[in-house]
Amino acid sequence: MVRFLLARPIAVLMVFLALMVFSVIVFRTLPISLLPPIDVPQIVIKVNYPNASPEAIEQNVLSPIREGLMTLNGLEDVESKAGSETGTIRLTFDYGTKMELAYIDVNEKIDRLTNSLPSDLARPQVIRINTNDIPVVRVQVIPKPGFDFTEISQLTENVLKKRIEQLEGVSLVDINGKKERIITVTPDKAALRALGMTEDNVINAIQFGNEELPGISVEDGQFRYYLRLATRVDSPHDIMKLPVTSEKGVTVDLARVAMVQYETNEVLGHHLFGEKEGLVITVHKQASAKMNELLPKVYEAIELFKADYNQVDFELTQDQSVLLNAGISNLQTSLLFGGLFAFGVLFLFMGNYRMPIIIGISLPTSLLISFLVFYFFKISINVISLSGLALGLGMLIDNAIIVLDNITRKRLDGLPIFEACVQGVNEVMSALVSSVLTTLAVFIPLVFLSGISGALFFDQAVSVAAILGVSLLVAFIFLPMLYHFFYRKKAVQEEKGDDSRFFKIILKGYKSLFKKVFSYKKLSFGVFILLIPAGLALGYLLQVEGLPPIEKFDAVVEIDWNEPIGVEQNKDRVLSILESMKGAYLKSETDLGVRQFLLFDGESSLQEANLYFLFESQDSKSLQMQRLQELVSGNYPNAQISVLDAPNAFDQLFASNIPFYEVRWKDLATKKPIEEGRMDEWLSVFPVKEFSRGPGLQKEASVIFRLDGGKLALYGINPRDLQEQVKQLFGVYPITDIKRFGEITPIKLKADKTNFEQILNNNFLRGKDGNEYALSNFISFDYENHYKFVTADKGGLFQSVIFDSKNPTAYNAEIINWAADKNLGVSFFGQYFKDQERIKELVSILLISVLLLYFILAAQFESFIQPLIIIATLPLGIGGAFFILFLTGTSLNVMSAIGLVVMLGIMVNDAILKIDTINRLKEQYSNLPVMEALDKALYEAGQIRLKPILMTSITTILALLPVVFSSGLGADLQRPLVFSVIGGLTIGTFTALYFVPLAYWFISRRET
Repeated sequence: MVRFLLARPIAVLMVFLALMVFSVIVFRTLPISLLPPIDVPQIVIKVNYPNASPEAIEQNVLSPIREGLMTLNGLEDVESKAGSETGTIRLTFDYGTKMELAYIDVNEKIDRLTNSLPSDLARPQVIRINTNDIPVVRVQVIPKPGFDFTEISQLTENVLKKRIEQLEGVSLVDINGKKERIITVTPDKAALRALGMTEDNVINAIQFGNEELPGISVEDGQFRYYLRLATRVDSPHDIMKLPVTSEKGVTVDLARVAMVQYETNEVLGHHLFGEKEGLVITVHKQASAKMNELLPKVYEAIELFKADYNQVDFELTQDQSVLLNAGISNLQTSLLFGGLFAFGVLFLFMGNYRMPIIIGISLPTSLLISFLVFYFFKISINVISLSGLALGLGMLIDNAIIVLDNITRKRLDGLPIFEACVQGVNEVMSALVSSVLTTLAVFIPLVFLSGISGALFFDQAVSVAAILGVSLLVAFIFLPMLYHFFYRKKAVQEEKGDDSRFFKIILKGYKSLFKKVFSYKKLSFGVFILLIPAGLALGYLLQVEGLPPIEKFDAVVEIDWNEPIGVEQNKDRVLSILESMKGAYLKSETDLGVRQFLLFDGESSLQEANLYFLFESQDSKSLQMQRLQELVSGNYPNAQISVLDAPNAFDQLFASNIPFYEVRWKDLATKKPIEEGRMDEWLSVFPVKEFSRGPGLQKEASVIFRLDGGKLALYGINPRDLQEQVKQLFGVYPITDIKRFGEITPIKLKADKTNFEQILNNNFLRGKDGNEYALSNFISFDYENHYKFVTADKGGLFQSVIFDSKNPTAYNAEIINWAADKNLGVSFFGQYFKDQERIKELVSILLISVLLLYFILAAQFESFIQPLIIIATLPLGIGGAFFILFLTGTSLNVMSAIGLVVMLGIMVNDAILKIDTINRLKEQYSNLPVMEALDKALYEAGQIRLKPILMTSITTILALLPVVFSSGLGADLQRPLVFSVIGGLTIGTFTALYFVPLAYWFISRRET
């Protein structure tokens, strides 16, 4: 096949040019995003039920919804959490469930359940979680002084949002911090009482005046007309003209008994940029959009906004394209330095300028053609797939060097250039194919990891397979063609001096050390064998984590004041903190209280605040965060504060809302939460001393109103009338809405903002005797601590504690006995169990990888013993990587693990070619005595493969070395990978040069 193709160089060249042209076209259409569009198998249902307690939300809303959703296909787990006025249900599905269909099913079931839910409850909001839901950038909208906030909110909602949504590639625009305009009606209680009226008379007058007939029509001869009441109101002026009539028939204009005006609706949350209140717009991209093309469009749109809307200041924050740009920059750096160092190393070893040019052409060619595979597998260009390409670049250079070196060797043996190209490729073809297959055997099984990890590895596996497959195509066809083109006019005699003086010195040193190693075979082999457990033992000393610690200059502070404060008090506290830290940060933004984002799947309450800070340096960040913690804990001792690195897209994808280890229990007798006093007593004897209360055990202060039914009956007052008046007096009572052209303006009854005791004393109900009685006669109140949340899962209501221990299961038996004594059903839950399951899964997959590796090598060498030599080299390389990671204080994380795969792929490649060369030389010397032929084959194979092994290792190490001395997000991500590769290849080079021939010698001696 190689001979046939090389005999037609023009046809081959045209095919490669055509592939490159198609690749360029395809590359322009590939979506560019931060992460693959992964469906997280979770759906969140959010409920907002004003003025409802956690118990009422659980009983009346969440419980019916949970029961109605139990029959969903693929449903793995259900958890709900009811708080004051809000509730959430988190549905977790089996991975692989079609989330588009699951989302439709959930919405259909919610619609069917609507009739069984409270009539005044807004439809529950269903949120589907997807990696594309992570906003790519946040737009800060800050009203300038003197401009009305509600008008800026309307501008943001009706104009800015629409203009951003029209940008190509934008899927959704979300807003937080909006304020809406309402019409408030404030009754004049003295005037109402003087006229014998109540607030109900005012409410009825407004509702009647805003009534609309439901589709009634009349005939007038041949014509039909729809009726419309002329009494509909459109403004406060219209409302004040409405007639209010008492039970005795007294009628006055509403303006005489109430004040009507436009006001800003009561807000449950605020957004701050710095110390200024404003709005924030989050921009989400479509799955098929290119992030690097979308972000410039957003920046351009903001510049236009600044010119068009001078009543507002704009600023962009938290640009998530930084990570993607870092990945692309790292790939470009790898290509640039890979090419430069390949040129330098080849020149040092060969004194030749043609080889680097050939490799310089082949590298971008392979990379470009790989994007065709991306297109057919529907893979986007993202950080994961780019890291796969970077992973394959090392082996791509490796294959190119091996093929070119073997062709050169054949040429030096006196073969004509065409024959040298054909035989040079054929000789290493099977070994290179095996080396690629073994790399894929190590890597591709990781695709079968469950959950998000497997989905992420799919993109990486496809990109690795693509670049390695293309590299073989280029190495077997394109490289020999280029070699033929560049060397066709060069005589064989001219090539004899291609080995540089530098390489001759190295060769001399190699021969000297080789003789010493083989003079003490048993000792040398024993040293290598001892290095295996010693190197692997270092792995126990390494810290294990997900992503490497990245130097971040931004941080997020989450504060729960843990006090029954309102949103305005929350805002005042945050502003005082920002004021005390003024000048210590570059930027800050805060979301406090209840958030208005449609896609926000977390929980928020009036007492919570989420602050984001951007600092000049890591040191400044550490110092100021410590200062902030001291400030909050010193002034607000009840507050719970946590300081985190600002989450990027990786963190948001991998972040788990599951506690590490949670002990849950249910009261088997009552099926209700255990009362506070008894629970506190039981927790004092809980077997684990260091624990934190789960959401179902957290407490908050509450005011409890109790109605005196006896007095109500005595004075002839309907309890419903009393309840209705309480609703009107506390908060803002909705009367009706003015609807026109899609704009809705609520009309609400405004209550007195005074102490609730005064409200109870100053408001009255009329009894059956016609006299008025203060509400305080029928209502008593107490201050009590109650559970802040009510939590439930598939089995019903539960309460829990959370703890973190190296061996949490050690307490299980004691906890089960503790629960049994109290008639509690106990269960254990948490990330700990998922991690254990994942580790078992990973170990089994790696065992399968090693078996596949063995089968491929056994087929390659037609031996059951020789593959064991290559498998034995793997722990040596891993030990070398662990040694460098340990020396540099680097953790074992996702990136260092990828580095291990890169390093093992190159090590296996070198070992395969070394053994393949030894086997061929043994056949050549078959006429000699067995041991003499073996010694000669080992010695010559070492010299033949010395140059490609050294060039591959040195080129790869030098290409990655600049990352060690670089700074920034990209370098922080790649540095663990680089340390793994450098450590592994340093040991791996000596392994291929000395351990492989030693092991081969011992095995062959036993076979003979």
